[in-house]
Amino acid sequence: MSIDVKSYKKRFLDNQKPNINLVPFIDILFTIMIFLVVTSNFSAVDTPMDATDSGATGKPNVTDTSGNAEYYIVPVANLHKVTVNGVDRSDAISGGAVGVQAKVMDEGQISIKPGEIIINTPDGISPDKAVQRPKV
Repeated sequence: MSIDVKSYKKRFLDNQKPNINLVPFIDILFTIMIFLVVTSNFSAVDTPMDATDSGATGKPNVTDTSGNAEYYIVPVANLHKVTVNGVDRSDAISGGAVGVQAKVMDEGQISIKPGEIIINTPDGISPDKAVQRPKV
C-alpha cells in the first residue's frame, strides 16, 4: 500500500489559504463614513454671485489679505500690458505680475483682461506710485 503524498499536500495547502470575509469590513467602513458625514460641517459661505450686487467688486476683502502691505502683487497669466490712467506702465511687469498700491486696490478701479490690466487710480495718486515692479 502506497501513501498518497500528493493528495495530502494538496488538501493541506487548500486549508492554508486565507478566507477573507468582506461583510464586516464593509460594515465598519460604512459606520466610519456615516460618522464622518454626521460630524462634518458643510456650511457654505454666502457670497454674492451676481456682478450687479454692490458687494461683487472683484476687490479683495480686508479679511482676504494678511498684513498691512503697501503694495499687493496681482498675477495675471501672460501679462504683457499695464495701463494706469491711460499711461502705459508695462515696465512694472515682473514674472507675469505687477505690484498695485493698497489704496488703489481699495479705492481705485481695476479691470483685468487676459494679458492686460487697466487701472484708474483715485485722486492724488500718480501712475508711478500706483504700480511698482514686484521683487519676484
